[in-house]
Amino acid sequence: MPELTLSELVGILAEKGMPCGIEGDPSVVVRAVNTLADAVEGELSFLANPKYRKQLTTTRASAVLVSNNAPPNGRCVKLRCQNPYAAVAFAVDAIHGRRQHPQWGLSDAADISPKASIGPGANIAAGVSIEADVVIGAKATIYPGCYVGKGVTIGDEVTLFANAVIYDGSKLGHRVTIHAGTVIGQDGVGYAPVDGKWIKIPQAGHVELGDDVEIGALCAIDRATLGVTRIGRGTKFSNLIAIGHGTKIGEDCMMVAQVGIAGSVDVGNHVVMGGQVGVAGHVTIGDRTQVAGRSGVLADIPADQKIMGLPAVPSGDARRQLILVQRLPAMRLQIRQMQAEIDRLTQLVEGEKRPSGGSSASSR
Repeated sequence: MPELTLSELVGILAEKGMPCGIEGDPSVVVRAVNTLADAVEGELSFLANPKYRKQLTTTRASAVLVSNNAPPNGRCVKLRCQNPYAAVAFAVDAIHGRRQHPQWGLSDAADISPKASIGPGANIAAGVSIEADVVIGAKATIYPGCYVGKGVTIGDEVTLFANAVIYDGSKLGHRVTIHAGTVIGQDGVGYAPVDGKWIKIPQAGHVELGDDVEIGALCAIDRATLGVTRIGRGTKFSNLIAIGHGTKIGEDCMMVAQVGIAGSVDVGNHVVMGGQVGVAGHVTIGDRTQVAGRSGVLADIPADQKIMGLPAVPSGDARRQLILVQRLPAMRLQIRQMQAEIDRLTQLVEGEKRPSGGSSASSR
């Protein structure tokens, strides 16, 4: 890993559109990037979440990327910038670099159809199987155990990690990354009920992934029954995500682990879904919507919403509902006490209304 002075690092960040001001000695050298809790002398850290602000006073990092309005706590040098989380991404790249793939060339132990077209600079490992009519662009890297079905199109600089499966007819854009164990283009749940039995509907569609899409490990994206299942340019998936047939996800979306989206859903651009979000079929989610983890989306959601809960509602409403639910035991006790008081008062009132037998006799 290279060593960089803070002044050199700030120069690199400025070139990436992340200008920083140095609050301290610009000649300090950093050799690695680490968390505030684990960093030691000679390492750079960052503060992006205010939850960890107290660690500024205890971290042993030599320098920390902070926002422009962060407090001047701690002994370390501060690199002040508008977006420390984005800046640290470029810092990690500058100091640690990116994963370097093994270089196999075209392995003799790969099973590549003579009818497949492989672009220049391809890097295909042993145990890879590539069917006929596949087109693979330049500088693709395919790890051991991958299967690429008939008629698949793969763009330039695509990476398929070990045991990824790309079903027939799928289309992957440029610079797509598919992590280990993910399956693209398998049949979805397409069955028609006939006389008490399920009759399979042929899944005649396909899957398209736009440029710069990254799909995490052990995900599954169904091919469309008819037409296309589409993941838009720049969208990123974490692990263990399932996408139903015919669903279309827009550009630059973020899906966290265990999101499950049913079929024929239309998701806009820049949508973020937290972990374990479930989306029912045939709904539309507008651009820039944020869905909190473990929410259930059962109906259409307009653009620019922050929603949570099951069923998902605007976050403010969901929080009020949650507060009310937490208060239910105390409210139940209060209602019981109020009912007991009402019963007591009712008995008193009824006793006062009841005529006295003695006074009636003496009046005769």
